Amino acid sequence: MPTTRSVYRIAHSIETAVTAIYSDLLMAAANRQISALCVLDLTAAFDTVDHEPLILRLGRQFGLYGVVLEWSRSHLNGRTVQVVYDGQTLRVICVVCSVPQGSVLGPRLFVLYTAELADKVDEHGVKLHAFADE
Repeated sequence: MPTTRSVYRIAHSIETAVTAIYSDLLMAAANRQISALCVLDLTAAFDTVDHEPLILRLGRQFGLYGVVLEWSRSHLNGRTVQVVYDGQTLRVICVVCSVPQGSVLGPRLFVLYTAELADKVDEHGVKLHAFADE
């Protein structure tokens, strides 16, 4: 899991992330450096995770294979959502993307899915702080 993330890590919180960002901004100002703050709202991002790239990344980048990778695949695939109105099921929809929300694995799978983004940011020498408001 990327170390720049404050979310879902022991002894890290929004407060520690904001403190780190504030500290970085103060240090940059003291060193007469230019700073820019870009804030992304990813509140609906869990719903956009494509299963196949995530499974490929779990294998290629994080070394999951065999039964563990197949268990991860089965955890993601074959899920459905039901639309119920007035006690009647109106529609059953197959979920083709997203990570399960409200589970322990959902947030972690999202962090692993976006880990490559942190690598790309790092390649360009940009400081990254990631946190979530729960």
